[in-house]
Amino acid sequence: MEQFYTIQGEGYNTGRAAYFLRLGGCDVGCVWCDVKESWDVDAHPRVAVADMVAAVTQFPGRNVVITGGEPLMHDLTHLTAELRTAGCQTWIETSGAYPLSGAWDWICVSPKKFKAPLPEVLRQAHELKIIVFNRSDFKWAEEHAAQVGEHTRLYLQPEWSRATQMTPLIVDYVKDNPRWQVSLQTHKYLDIP
Repeated sequence: MEQFYTIQGEGYNTGRAAYFLRLGGCDVGCVWCDVKESWDVDAHPRVAVADMVAAVTQFPGRNVVITGGEPLMHDLTHLTAELRTAGCQTWIETSGAYPLSGAWDWICVSPKKFKAPLPEVLRQAHELKIIVFNRSDFKWAEEHAAQVGEHTRLYLQPEWSRATQMTPLIVDYVKDNPRWQVSLQTHKYLDIP
């Protein structure tokens, strides 16, 4: 759908230079999705893997975030192999609703209520990022935290349109439950893509 070089704005890798490959196609359908234009896979032209790798390697950063839409609707084996051959770190942001394909240096699972994550994807997550839209999302976050490995970092992130209301609740929750961390969409505060 789109690709661009920027700074990772969320989660564990916040603040690091990263090239984003946003793939078209998503059937998860979050009402608060900020890239709904990614949902229709046929609305976006196909881009050859070699062209994506060439675009990535024009920049000095070698961290590549593959996101969507829902990137795991596609087989990412060839793409991640070519990126690694080019010396890149491969990071994915996924809802976890589809089986993992590809080779990953960092797996961020952000489960959505509209299509449940697969237990085997949750177990492989390096990062669990829960978007907090309502107070009930804290209970939902704990239900998913119980399914990840001990190595998984846990993040609570306010949904952007509700950040004013949810951020103070998240701060209090993290203070009471210190295994969680706060994640903010710093790219939105910085006004960068």
